[in-house]
Amino acid sequence: MASTHLIFCIFLFPLFAQNTAGTVAVGSIIIATETSSPWLSPSQDFAFGFRSLNDKDRFLLSIWYHKIPEQTVVWYVNTIDPVSRGSKVELTSNFGLVLSDPHNQTLWNSELMIPGQVDHGFLNDTGNFILRGSDTDIQWLWESFRLPADTLLPSQELKTGDGLISRQSETNFSLGRFYLRFRNDGNLVLTTRSVPTNEENDAVYYESNTSDPLNPGYRVIFSSKGTISIFKINNQTQLLGPASTSVPASENYFRATIDFDGVFTLYYHPMTSTTNAKWSPLWSVPDNICLSITGDKGSGACGFNSICSLTNDQKPNCECPERYVLLDPNNKYGSCIPNFTLSCAQVEPDSREEVYDLIVHEDVDWPLSDYEQINPSNESFCGQSCLQDCLCAVAIFRSDSCWKKKLPLSNGRVDMKLNAKAFIKYRKTDSPNLNPRSIPPVQVQERLKDRKTLILVGSVFLSSSLFVNLLLIGTTCFGCYLIFWKKKIMFHPNTNAVVETNLHYFAYGELVEATNGFKEELGKGACGVVYKGEWQKSSRNIIVAVKKLDRMSGDADKEFRAEMNTIGQTNHKNLVHLLGFCDEGQHRLLVYEYMSNGNLASLLFCDKKPNWNLRSQIAIEIARGIVYLHDECSTQIIHCDIKPQNILLDDHYNARISDFGIAKLLATNQSSTRTGVRGTIGYVAPEWYRNTPITVKVDVYSFGVLLLEIISCRKNVDDVENGDRSNIILTDWAWDCFQEGRLDILAGNDFEALEDKLKLERFVMVGIWCIQENSSCRPTMRKVSQMLEGVVEVMVPPCPYPFSFTS
Repeated sequence: MASTHLIFCIFLFPLFAQNTAGTVAVGSIIIATETSSPWLSPSQDFAFGFRSLNDKDRFLLSIWYHKIPEQTVVWYVNTIDPVSRGSKVELTSNFGLVLSDPHNQTLWNSELMIPGQVDHGFLNDTGNFILRGSDTDIQWLWESFRLPADTLLPSQELKTGDGLISRQSETNFSLGRFYLRFRNDGNLVLTTRSVPTNEENDAVYYESNTSDPLNPGYRVIFSSKGTISIFKINNQTQLLGPASTSVPASENYFRATIDFDGVFTLYYHPMTSTTNAKWSPLWSVPDNICLSITGDKGSGACGFNSICSLTNDQKPNCECPERYVLLDPNNKYGSCIPNFTLSCAQVEPDSREEVYDLIVHEDVDWPLSDYEQINPSNESFCGQSCLQDCLCAVAIFRSDSCWKKKLPLSNGRVDMKLNAKAFIKYRKTDSPNLNPRSIPPVQVQERLKDRKTLILVGSVFLSSSLFVNLLLIGTTCFGCYLIFWKKKIMFHPNTNAVVETNLHYFAYGELVEATNGFKEELGKGACGVVYKGEWQKSSRNIIVAVKKLDRMSGDADKEFRAEMNTIGQTNHKNLVHLLGFCDEGQHRLLVYEYMSNGNLASLLFCDKKPNWNLRSQIAIEIARGIVYLHDECSTQIIHCDIKPQNILLDDHYNARISDFGIAKLLATNQSSTRTGVRGTIGYVAPEWYRNTPITVKVDVYSFGVLLLEIISCRKNVDDVENGDRSNIILTDWAWDCFQEGRLDILAGNDFEALEDKLKLERFVMVGIWCIQENSSCRPTMRKVSQMLEGVVEVMVPPCPYPFSFTS
């Protein structure tokens, strides 16, 4: 019996193994309860596990400062809701951290950033949870520092494209309204975002001004001494803050958080806990968030119809005007609504002064809600004008001008330098304590009376004609059924074109209207023309790119069906997102999200060379996108036409791979396929012309050519203008430059690239590996991505064309 217990304990041990000195074994589990033990760092400064929230049955997977009474959360999974009691997190070898609910349904996993088998986890004393593999050449497979939530810790850094997102409130860890973004142009910005659509608004309310094209920022580092700096490509450093500090790092904890109120603040906390110890602000931006947010979209620092004022610690204080109340009583930073009825229909113009009155506030304004300006004006006329105007909710008088505003009011703030008066209109007869969602009692009684009458009549009608109604309903449903299938047959005449996606279906007439008759051409692709359009979705207008396929042959139909059944299922930040399609009669159109910065070719091959940091980041992003196509789709995709014209750039110059229209798709049990030559001259791999099996390595070859173009900012096949034919073919010339050690010539004497010599050399070697004539010598795109990011060593490549090389 004792031996049975021993075997049972040995079996269970790996499932509940705790960490020793920060190390977490594969198979370790934490259950979401108040009594579960977290995994601790060696110093026990940090803990990883579940934190119980105000709702005692909800738990947050997070990392927190363990030794201080507040146990402040510094990292959490912000892409899912808090989990229920009994959920668990387990460290697995295949997927890393796996979070599942009490029914063992997976809610989240750490999605290893570098492929491999997890050997163990480690929570270090900087608060970074790292997953390590058995390969000692790779430092980590995943780390929490690369996926921050709303907080940076000392020794943590941001690369271009990274950022933080605020939470909704102090205790609500859902995504909030504010972003910290380190944009690809090297500028660190604070901006507002819409909730819940997660779209970045135009309201940038702080920027570091480090986007100089000749010397942009490329890394934000939070030092262990408690300072935040931006490193630039010419080795300069711009200190953000604080300028100086007397707070010793050896005695204090630090954190930099974009708080739920939108202020980015660097805090410190004494390591030695006392009753009075707390997080104290050391530095923050912006200086006055109430005045800093000026964008047209969103409500401002506070909610709509609210007034923002600044507290002594530079934090926003949000208050509703008199006679206005919070829409959500539990959210003091949210929107306000009037507790009275403001309407044009209920009051005669001559009696409005008897019904409405004005409350006056000094130095208050909602600067973006004007619908009329009166100039010249005086205080009395300004107030009376608002009283008489049924649309007017507030009038602002300043400098002999009167601005009338209607609801909702945005960007409300107190500004002591404004020297203005706000006339806020309210209804005299309504009580200040009236529930804003209630209807006056007389209206309620009338509606109840009407409802009773309606119910009585309806009951008599139904009881006397039940059969008729059932017959009518059945006939209607059958008619709708017939209409549905008629439309489906009319719009989808190709019986083989089964489309199983959640894409929006567009009628052809909708796209004619959206593109204004296909008026503005954006470019021509391999199988059609792309037009700019505007799609009205709900209450928003979305700029789109409409690709009109102009081939009506059988091959074109196959191409269209392939796109629908595959692109609609793809989802990656480095792919252009397909929004919908049209398959009506002979019309085949695809509707994509619009990329405002055009394609990579227009960026690379213009007179002004883009900076090296941006180019190298774009190369890495393209590689990640191709890895997704090759290895992470449910159906493997060979793009077949990787070239700069098919790499689009979004608002922040993030790379997005486009045009899968000529992609050849592989079933899951296939590794190659034979097909006609596809692609663009100069980017086509040699095996296309040799009647040999086509594999994903053709994309590797094309990417190699593209990478060399990104490095040199010149086309693969260049025009001969000066009689020098030695460097007509970029791939040949790149090999010559590498052999001769003249990467300075290949990079066009780009100072930024030459200053980053190790990365430049690594990128060139990766490019040469990719263009190997023998496809078996080319690395996979996953290996390419790892080499570009510096996590795998790059060996010196051989001559790329041994089969055709002549000395």
